[in-house]
Amino acid sequence: MADDPEVTTIRVVIADDQRVIRDGMKLMLSLMDGIEVVAVASDGDEAIAAVAENDPDVVLMDLRMPRCDGVTATRRIRAEHPRTQIVVLTTFAENAEMLAALRAGARGYLTKDADADQVVQALRRVASGQADLAPEVQHRLLELLPPDGPVREGPPPDGLTDRELEVLQLVATGMSNADIAAHLMVSEATVKTHINHLFAKTGARDRAQAVAYAYRNGLAS
Repeated sequence: MADDPEVTTIRVVIADDQRVIRDGMKLMLSLMDGIEVVAVASDGDEAIAAVAENDPDVVLMDLRMPRCDGVTATRRIRAEHPRTQIVVLTTFAENAEMLAALRAGARGYLTKDADADQVVQALRRVASGQADLAPEVQHRLLELLPPDGPVREGPPPDGLTDRELEVLQLVATGMSNADIAAHLMVSEATVKTHINHLFAKTGARDRAQAVAYAYRNGLAS
């Protein structure tokens, strides 16, 4: 989205119970091209109401908030307003909270030490339908997977082609689409097509689920 000047500005709601963080994030995002903060919220209930009123593209969601926490708010927003995506921005990447947020429907997950470029990149990627997980979050997800035996031999499962399997294995290493395109010497559009196909075949909703699938099935080492 960021590369197309004709794409509509990304509309964002910020939900955090700390006013200094809300105000600081709103100020930072207001300086970024293509980003508009349409509302702020101090807890999950206010975030849900703000989404209903403003129909944002993305909510930047804290997890630990009073009355209604970020996981509960994420689940309700995704159920009631499926067009709106969620990027978690929280102080701690604790395993239980991280998994709960992702299962509730969050498509991005950052810790609050993320810089401005990382936050904006996450907003843009998630608004365009992709997932964006901080590297430390990806590592934690891999650590939570059960240990596997040796990498699977034989034909790929679920009808994956050899090329789709190769792309999946590169995704599992943490490569971006641009990195994979350069590695395979193909276009990013081709990589996106392969990823969409392997998502459909494996039932993965995003890159994190695709990585989990790869490790569960012995397709990555």
